[in-house]
Amino acid sequence: MKDIKKKYTNGEVTIVWQPQTCIHSTICWKKATGLPEVFNPSRKPWIEMEKATTNEMVEQVKKCPSGALSYYMNDEAVDAVTPAIDAESIVEVVPDGPLLVYGNITIKEPDGTEVKKNKVTAFCRCGGSGNKPFCDGTHTKNGFKG
Repeated sequence: MKDIKKKYTNGEVTIVWQPQTCIHSTICWKKATGLPEVFNPSRKPWIEMEKATTNEMVEQVKKCPSGALSYYMNDEAVDAVTPAIDAESIVEVVPDGPLLVYGNITIKEPDGTEVKKNKVTAFCRCGGSGNKPFCDGTHTKNGFKG
């Protein structure tokens, strides 16, 4: 799968979206949990940076369970800020969805390479992901129950 990164900026902060990592949790755009005025998947572009304050958008991006959304402040020299979690690891089973692992983890690939993840990592439980072992939202299309 391609490593696509789409960037949206308001001049102060840049939000980076990686569609191949997105599990389509709807946390960013549902009214109860998100900023629907900023994040709207039925619109092009789907992120409108002028619809909220920088702080509101940063706080929303921090809630992304898959890490598909990240951000960096434009005056920083780093590419994207993904805050590290220094706490214990927590595993959450999402009904009819992925396995969410919170914390700093290392994934060892079959070829021996290691991938380091922090914040929240979503693992596929349905078996249909095109980005295994990570969830890509396929569970919503294939009707996974579990």
